[in-house]
Amino acid sequence: MGSLGSRFQSSPRGPEECRKRKRSSHCECDSEPEEEDSQLDTKKLKSTSKYIYQTLFLNGENSDIQIRALGQEWNLHKIYLCQSGYFSSMFSGSWKESNMMVIELEIPDQNIDMEALQVVFGSLYRDDVLIKPSRVVNVLAAACMLQLDGLIQQCGETMKENVNVKTVCSYYNAATMYGLDSVMKKCLEWLLNNLMTHQNVDLMKEAEIMEQLIQSSDLFVMQVEMDVYTALKKWMFLQLNPSWDGPIKQLLLDADAWLCKRRSGTFYPFLNTDDGMPFVPVFRHIRLQYIINDLASARLLERDNILPPEWLSAVYKQQWFAMLRTEHDNDNGPQEANKEEFELNSMRCGRKLTKDGDYCWRWTGFNYGFDLLVTYTNRFIIFKRNTLSQPCGGAVSLQPRRHLAYRLRLASFDNSGKVVCSRSTGYQLVTLEKDQEYVVMNLDSRLLSFPLYVCCNFLYTSPSSERRGDTPEPENSARSVS
Repeated sequence: MGSLGSRFQSSPRGPEECRKRKRSSHCECDSEPEEEDSQLDTKKLKSTSKYIYQTLFLNGENSDIQIRALGQEWNLHKIYLCQSGYFSSMFSGSWKESNMMVIELEIPDQNIDMEALQVVFGSLYRDDVLIKPSRVVNVLAAACMLQLDGLIQQCGETMKENVNVKTVCSYYNAATMYGLDSVMKKCLEWLLNNLMTHQNVDLMKEAEIMEQLIQSSDLFVMQVEMDVYTALKKWMFLQLNPSWDGPIKQLLLDADAWLCKRRSGTFYPFLNTDDGMPFVPVFRHIRLQYIINDLASARLLERDNILPPEWLSAVYKQQWFAMLRTEHDNDNGPQEANKEEFELNSMRCGRKLTKDGDYCWRWTGFNYGFDLLVTYTNRFIIFKRNTLSQPCGGAVSLQPRRHLAYRLRLASFDNSGKVVCSRSTGYQLVTLEKDQEYVVMNLDSRLLSFPLYVCCNFLYTSPSSERRGDTPEPENSARSVS
């Protein structure tokens, strides 16, 4: 960006030179006159910057080149345009445009409009540019075309500060198109945090990166993996029925009714049909091993008839062998760090704590004899391997020690979905004896904000068994323990 003040300070009688003469003639003066001088200089520089923008850019006085684009004309100045890498190359090389007085710009990017060009050209004549969040993608497109690195960076910062449910998808797509990796990361992080915790109809209609979200172990799942499947069912319905308009509470009912109507005319699983094929890559990333281990959830999968039967039969076989290894080969769980296995195959589950208090719960489903209780009390989060208090001894493993790989994350969000506070244990391995309790996290009350979202990832068996297992119905999946 051009510094307008610096151009005028280089004149023979600039403000800096006047200040030097004044100081030399009044060497005994105190600091107050210097402060007055500084204030006067600041006012003059601001006035100068404003004058340059108004006179040279808006009025086009002393213009030596005219730029035409999108039916609009700008009377500009080469010395200012050379701040742009695009124009600097054009004017300094052997291009025919280097000596032309009128240049017709071809605009290949549909994101660039006249208003965006006005902002970008104007930025060459001033130091401060105000970019509206609703216009930032258009300005970014124009800044990238004209190779204005400073303005591109400012657009990126504006985008990161204004990520919300209305902007996140368009910002992500723009960041992908124009190579703003930090903005892409910010948008992806927001979507991983909010897709399941704050479900929104408009977001599900727009989400074009669903596959990337669903395969991630960083997805904040509420409450269990079955809820991921349910969210995808809603998303698929919206993609095929984009005109649907209604409250989020009605969405699942209408999606189920639509599926029921479709089933009445065919026995083929939906993903095996022409309409269903585009959704196969996304549904493949559901961790089915944590759905089929719950009877109610397994029945829903069969009823919906979305997934090909061979997908389910393969997972049932995998889980059966995992159970046999646990029972007969004494698979006590993961004993060595294997983060790749953890990221790909860990169980994803979560719980919302609406206010401070005492909570105790378990995520239902078959967990290979590991009845894990999670307690939040007095700002401690505690895991307990619940063994001897079970009414039926065969319901849990009585092995002396069981190993568990886990990661626990906490977060609270503001109204726009931004993280207010967060904590994470990172990837951990723990060994628990019968009925042993283990303090997972000690929280600082000054950093707590409710509602508080708890998200956990678990591996109950060793990586070699490559199973998966857990979960219940879509609603009220986390069950309180008295």
